[in-house]
Amino acid sequence: MKTLTVSVVTPDGPVLEDRFEMVSCKAEYGELGILPGHIPLVAPLSISAVRLKGNNTTENLAVNGGFLEVRPDKVTILAQSAEKPTDIDVERAKKAKQRAESRLQAKQDDLDFKRAEYALKRAMNRLDVTGQR
Repeated sequence: MKTLTVSVVTPDGPVLEDRFEMVSCKAEYGELGILPGHIPLVAPLSISAVRLKGNNTTENLAVNGGFLEVRPDKVTILAQSAEKPTDIDVERAKKAKQRAESRLQAKQDDLDFKRAEYALKRAMNRLDVTGQR
């Protein structure tokens, strides 16, 4: 089966570079499925999981925003942060989720509400990727 090279890069350096048969991710305007030969595309990513399918397995990454660049033979994800499930501290993510939920219930000013909302999305994304939600 045809494959494409997938590179995931953050400001801290490369997270992953490998070949996969399909990439599924959530852009700000909807879900994308990318196969080899896809037309060139650039899209902003939302806080979500990136699913990488190949060799009858699926790998997941927790990605916190960024951009996706698609070329017919390569997908590059430039993310603010990206974590493999094995790199995620589940207890820390659960505590972050609890803190964010508490802040959202406190109904503070708009800035704190938005920050808490993003923190909750990031924590839930990490837990989803690890299967601990």
